[in-house]
Amino acid sequence: MPEEVTLEAPDISCKHCIATIRKAVTGLPGVQFLNGDPETKLVTIRYDPAALALDEVEAAMAGEGYPVKK
Repeated sequence: MPEEVTLEAPDISCKHCIATIRKAVTGLPGVQFLNGDPETKLVTIRYDPAALALDEVEAAMAGEGYPVKK
């Protein structure tokens, strides 16, 4: 069953940031959807938790320079 989560990434400042995150995260197994908003600095992701741990999503975002605020 897919799960949807919204993450805050304070370093997002533009649509290019969202595109960079999208490229890194949508390549992971189990990711079905990603949408981000530079104004709110939020990224919403729908993924299959049986195929992917949330920590892996967060690591992919951090690896591109957009760590998730905890």
